[in-house]
Amino acid sequence: MGLRSGNILVVDDTKENLRILVDALGHEGYVVRPALSGQIALEAARKEPPDLILLDVIMPGMNGYQVCAALKADTHLQDVPVIFISALDEVTDKVKGFSAGGVDYISKPFQTEELLARVETHLILRNLTKRIEDKNARLQEVNEALQRALDEIKTLRGIIPICAHCKKIRDDKGYWEQIETYIHQHSDAEFSHSICRECAKVHYPDFDIYDE
Repeated sequence: MGLRSGNILVVDDTKENLRILVDALGHEGYVVRPALSGQIALEAARKEPPDLILLDVIMPGMNGYQVCAALKADTHLQDVPVIFISALDEVTDKVKGFSAGGVDYISKPFQTEELLARVETHLILRNLTKRIEDKNARLQEVNEALQRALDEIKTLRGIIPICAHCKKIRDDKGYWEQIETYIHQHSDAEFSHSICRECAKVHYPDFDIYDE
């Protein structure tokens, strides 16, 4: 089996339980960080957010449910998946764990193969979720840029009052402006003046600007 990737925070107040979890996960290639209490776990998570947390329920000070609630109240940690591992095996205990924000609940004593399978599953789901969130964020940026471009285009759309003779345009305040002035005020367009063949013949008949 190939080495797996992921930073896992393991929380249990019993050193032997921590050793078993650290050995099993470390053997698979995960980076494992042990914590002997809920408070230590919170400090470690805030210092370096893990990819997943394995959390015991019965601990002195802060129990697992309280630790999970604190994690979910932190905007930087609320999306980190939490798997409870506990000797408490009643349905009410599991429901309480899910209500606190846990994504899974494993009963002690656990099978190592089952633990590893659930850890892998939730890490895959977390990675997929992050990819979707990143793509949605990039899509939102593209949509905003597109909307800005459309807003700029709309400034020159609609019915524009233009004089049939001199070709001046009436602006929103009722003033008549040269077409160059109007377009310059409503877009980023720049002008380079020249003269067409017909106008050259009328206004500059002595100059062969457009010799055929």
